[in-house]
Amino acid sequence: MSGVPVVVVGAGPVGLTAALLLARRGIDVLVLEKHPEPYPLPRAVHLDDEVFRVLQAAGVADAVLARSRPLAGLRLLDRTHRVLAEFARHPDAGVHGWPQGSLIHQPDLEEVLAHEAAAHPRITVERGAEVSGLGQAEGGVTVTVRAPDGGPDRSVRAVAVLGCDGANSTVRDLIGASMRDLGPADRWLVLDVRSPVALPVWPGAHQVCDARRPATFMPVTGDRYRWEARLAPGETVEDATTPDRLADLLAPVDPAAVEVVRAVEYTFRAQVADRWRHGRVLLAGDAAHLSPPFIGQGLGSGLRDAHQLAWKLAAVLEGDDDALLDTYQAEREPHARALVRVAQLLGGLMTGGGRGGDVLRRAVLAAVRRIPAVARLATDSRTPPLRRGPLVERRGRAGRRLAGTLVPQPEVLVDGRPCRLDDVLGQGWVVLSAGGPLPTLRGAPEPRVLRTGDGPGEVTSAELDRWLRGGSVLVRPDRIVAAAAGRRLIGSGRAAASDLVRPRTPTGGRKVM
Repeated sequence: MSGVPVVVVGAGPVGLTAALLLARRGIDVLVLEKHPEPYPLPRAVHLDDEVFRVLQAAGVADAVLARSRPLAGLRLLDRTHRVLAEFARHPDAGVHGWPQGSLIHQPDLEEVLAHEAAAHPRITVERGAEVSGLGQAEGGVTVTVRAPDGGPDRSVRAVAVLGCDGANSTVRDLIGASMRDLGPADRWLVLDVRSPVALPVWPGAHQVCDARRPATFMPVTGDRYRWEARLAPGETVEDATTPDRLADLLAPVDPAAVEVVRAVEYTFRAQVADRWRHGRVLLAGDAAHLSPPFIGQGLGSGLRDAHQLAWKLAAVLEGDDDALLDTYQAEREPHARALVRVAQLLGGLMTGGGRGGDVLRRAVLAAVRRIPAVARLATDSRTPPLRRGPLVERRGRAGRRLAGTLVPQPEVLVDGRPCRLDDVLGQGWVVLSAGGPLPTLRGAPEPRVLRTGDGPGEVTSAELDRWLRGGSVLVRPDRIVAAAAGRRLIGSGRAAASDLVRPRTPTGGRKVM
């Protein structure tokens, strides 16, 4: 029986990202993928700036950015494709150092991730290797792998297993978890096309707000374009892609002038798994949650899972108590569930209500599109903060304002050298301080202290100083603010690093519950 610290089941974007994040922390990873070749057709098409920081941590963000393009924003259209409202985004980097929204061709993303994984000495990827069984004993997991050529099964012994194997997850079934519906399923036509010439379209997402035939359109990357349209009860893909129906859906684009790469039915679901962990087996991505597409957060939620799971699992493998893994679902499930609810809400607001809803939307949008605050809300890429818990402490005014949110990532100067903030933060716990007392969090490891200013080793950034407001934040390895302290004049205003944390437990583990 062979052995490896971590087995990742699934070589999609979430699985490969998780493998890269773990490998960059010095952990050997075996990735098992049942399909012999990568899936060649597009699925997800959107990533936001928060998620690009996950790709940055995995070492692939710049390569992915080069194969993507900024999303110009959102246009809401009526059934005749007249613009009801437009919410534009600036193409330059936003508060997190990357474009607020980027359009991608998923096979391009997977190619970048696969290339990086193949080059990493700590990652082994096996394709055509189907997992058929899991058994746990003595602090580890035995993975049964079915041979692709019909030969005898083999066993792999792992310290932990990550189920990143998609909506039809084998790992989820093997641990006895099941999906719970948050709303009805929704059948849509997904149409991917290529055009030999650039189509004269606005470079953002278009949502047709028509209760009878809602649809979405966006130019993806290069010569690729995506249309989606809700299917009526009993309607088939063949019914929805007749010449007349295609002409109506693609208007003003001539269907004869483009190549239809695929036309398929997708069932969009709103679901969350009832259990994300069984011992040392954990679920991530579509294996744990599924979202309607209206805010483009399906893939992003999975990459957020990988980011958080990687540092917590690495800490456990280095000697922390397994209880740290209990915080994974406790933090990620409410966040993923909230994004599913937002997608359901916006989907209903944009497409529901029948003809009366269409009339009401026109009237409301005519008014609100002139309100700057509404436009900012519509283009804001921020997701909800994590709830208060063992690793998110909301004490004091600064804690209530910042704890659970992502620290921003402006370009900063360190000793006169420009760099991205995350590259300065590194992989561990860090305190960012602009002065005042330093925040504490029971059971956290002792962090490195990084001060703002223009002295040696300090971070120079006017944007960061404005955000800190003279206080300090304790930043977790996934860039989430764990705790914050406002400015208070005591002595020199700067506490010692030893004041940041309470003593470790005698065993060296860290209490988290």
